[in-house]
Amino acid sequence: MREEHGGLVPCAFDTVDLPTFVGEVTGVDAVALPAPLAAFDCRNNRLALLGLTQDGFTEAVAAASQKYGAHRIGIFIGTSTSGILQTELAYRRLDPFTGAFPPDFAYRTTHNTFSVADFTRHHLALAGPAVVVSSACSSSAKVFASARRMMAAGLIDAAVVGGVDSLCLTTLYGFNSLGLTSSQACRPFDVERDGISIGEAAAFALLEPLPEHLDDDAVLLLGFGESSDAHHMSSPHPEGLGARMAMQDALAMAGLDAADIDYINLHGTATPSNDAAETRAVAALFGPATPCSSTKGATGHALGAAGGLEAVICALALQHGLMPAGLNTQALDPALPLNYLLHNVEQPVRRVLSNSFGFGGTNCSLVFGRAG
Repeated sequence: MREEHGGLVPCAFDTVDLPTFVGEVTGVDAVALPAPLAAFDCRNNRLALLGLTQDGFTEAVAAASQKYGAHRIGIFIGTSTSGILQTELAYRRLDPFTGAFPPDFAYRTTHNTFSVADFTRHHLALAGPAVVVSSACSSSAKVFASARRMMAAGLIDAAVVGGVDSLCLTTLYGFNSLGLTSSQACRPFDVERDGISIGEAAAFALLEPLPEHLDDDAVLLLGFGESSDAHHMSSPHPEGLGARMAMQDALAMAGLDAADIDYINLHGTATPSNDAAETRAVAALFGPATPCSSTKGATGHALGAAGGLEAVICALALQHGLMPAGLNTQALDPALPLNYLLHNVEQPVRRVLSNSFGFGGTNCSLVFGRAG
């Protein structure tokens, strides 16, 4: 992010023949699942393992397990398509006479939406509640809310939250059929924006209760807001009604006013209608001054993993005093009156808001803050 370097490349994924760009994670195919978890082998769970082994995360969860007990840590993961690629690959090997799937195809541990949570639970040796949220592109933002509610109810003491979604033919050809994919690297809020670039990601966070003493670098989940405006199956409410409701509720839970937010990580998919609707919602609450950007120009739209990925980006922004630029955007749309960052801004950041809005009008906004 400091280098303003993106990861979108022309699509060369599997057999896909589409003029579009993707955010493909390198090295996923080389990941080997531990032998006892071989039944979970699919691209989505390999990507999950790649994420779980970054940044000392597995070790941090192990320490939390010692502290709270494995049965007192919940798992909440958002995904959109889970391991559907495994089913796509299996269809290529149907029995030519009976039409049966190949005998090595295991739906329950791969394609099944719950697979990624089940795999994560086994890998981390946890025994608490395990939940998957699949609400399109708000999935892995909503898991923060689900975990916080379960902690508040006293059912768990800590939670592993996050999102995992991997590239597959269903989403690439599906979004293309809707006319929503761009033929170049996506350009959120650009006057010539014309669609999304699909990405993939695995992102995880460990939620714990507030300790007596906090490091200055600690990141706090201050509030969340959820809404479902149900305006349309795939198009956002034109005035951003549900988006505005989610942001308002997140601010209210955090006990903050709009002026207290230093940076907004926009949903910003780079479709004409989405960016326009989000602008109306943001401008109505925050006005034109709050710095904001969409990091999907760097990562692509990771769909069910977008909320988790962008929560991690917000945590980095807080810890490093960095408001990331919106990459690829050349000429801001004058009809979208936002303080959109075309270049990084490095300065102290105390509170940020992250937006994740999905098909069907399912919306979630998160507010994070820096402890020190």
